[in-house]
Amino acid sequence: MHIEARLRELGLSLPPPPQLPAGTRLPFTAVRLIGNWALISGHGPQAPDGTLAQPIGKVGTDVTAEQASAAARLVALSVLGSLQRALTDLDRITSWVRVYGMVNAAPGFTALPDVINGFSDLILEVFGSQIGQHARSAVGMAELPWNIPVEVEAEVLFRPF
Repeated sequence: MHIEARLRELGLSLPPPPQLPAGTRLPFTAVRLIGNWALISGHGPQAPDGTLAQPIGKVGTDVTAEQASAAARLVALSVLGSLQRALTDLDRITSWVRVYGMVNAAPGFTALPDVINGFSDLILEVFGSQIGQHARSAVGMAELPWNIPVEVEAEVLFRPF
C-alpha cells in the first residue's frame, strides 16, 4: 500500500469518523461514489479522536493564518479518512480533480489561498504531483459550521476494484 506507507513515512495518521456536536443531524454521505468519481462533502478539521479540532473562530482575528493553514492540513487528513472508509484503499485514487476551500474569514482577511495551501500541500506531499495536482478555489465565508476556521470539499477520480 503506497499511500498508507507514505502517510506513515510522513508521521501522519487518519482520524476516525467525525464526532459532531450533540444534536447534529447530517442527512447526507461524506463521500458520494458515482462510477469512478468521488464527490467529497465539506469536511472540517478533526482532532485525532474525531472531535472538532481547536482553535475555532474567525481567521484574521481569533485564529492566525498559520493556525488556519495547520487546520487545513487536518481537514486533508479528515478527507483522506473518509475516502479510506469509502474506497477501502487510497491507492485506488487516480487523480485529485478539484478542491474548494472555504475560510471563516474576518472582515478584511484576504490571505485565503495561504490558508488553503495547508490542504493542497498535504495532498501533494502524500500523492505527488502526478495524482495530487488539482484545480482549486479558496474563498472567504461570513460563517462556517460550529465556527470552524476552514472547510474543504473535493472531487477525486478512482479506479474500480
